[in-house]
Amino acid sequence: MTTEEMILDKCRALSPDKKEEVLHFVESIGQKASRKKPYPSLRGLWKGHAADITEEDIAQARREMWGNFPREI
Repeated sequence: MTTEEMILDKCRALSPDKKEEVLHFVESIGQKASRKKPYPSLRGLWKGHAADITEEDIAQARREMWGNFPREI
């Protein structure tokens, strides 16, 4: 028996008001699934921002972050 058939069997045993409730629930699940927006690309997030980062800028940031990190464990 497929999942769809099992759901249909269980729905047939419900009272009319419960069937209506199931219908609203299934419709709300479908609406939630269709409302999901795709994630924007990272390129799109940076569009319009002038970010001129050089290798030296990255090296300096690394030195600042790791400068006080203990060398001995």
